[in-house]
Amino acid sequence: MTSENNVRIAVQKRGRLQDPSLSFIRSLGFEFDTTRLGDLVVKCTNALVEILFVRNSDIPEYVKAGVADFGIVGENVIYERGENYKVVKRLGFGQCKLVIAFPKKLPRREIKDLQDERIATSYPNSLRKFLRQNDVSSSIIEINGSVEIAPRLGLADAICDITQTGKTLSECGLKAIATIFESQAVLIESPFNRKKNNIVLERI
Repeated sequence: MTSENNVRIAVQKRGRLQDPSLSFIRSLGFEFDTTRLGDLVVKCTNALVEILFVRNSDIPEYVKAGVADFGIVGENVIYERGENYKVVKRLGFGQCKLVIAFPKKLPRREIKDLQDERIATSYPNSLRKFLRQNDVSSSIIEINGSVEIAPRLGLADAICDITQTGKTLSECGLKAIATIFESQAVLIESPFNRKKNNIVLERI
């Protein structure tokens, strides 16, 4: 669990959510030394608040265990974990979608065409749930990163991946045929030490 007095907010160590997450924390009136952003923990200069920099996929675990009192993370990460977290606020940045995409050169494809196909993804749990809901049986190939090149390399027939604008999919010769869910960054709260969390909650 966190220290007795300081409130810890876990944010992405590196990636597209880091800058808007820090901007949100600043908007709450918390100040911190931007020259120390390479550190694991940065203390705010005007409040008993610390910013904890960790891997995006690890943020929910830190919050669940009480190591961090709050976390800023994409809904896609929470959905993939399949666990319930207290969402304090949807933050309006980091918007993206988890989609299924086929090569554009193929004839028109629908969800039913996923039957018996190989689908590459970094979101196996989300994909598995979607396929089950649509009564489709496919082979799920779990890979981390560069999912969009799997069809071109012959590893998969389709992909399931996060997209923001669809530009990368198009550049890789892919076209989305289904959206599993839409996502944005959210502020989640740990079930521990809630009394001291008011220093954050009262500013939202």
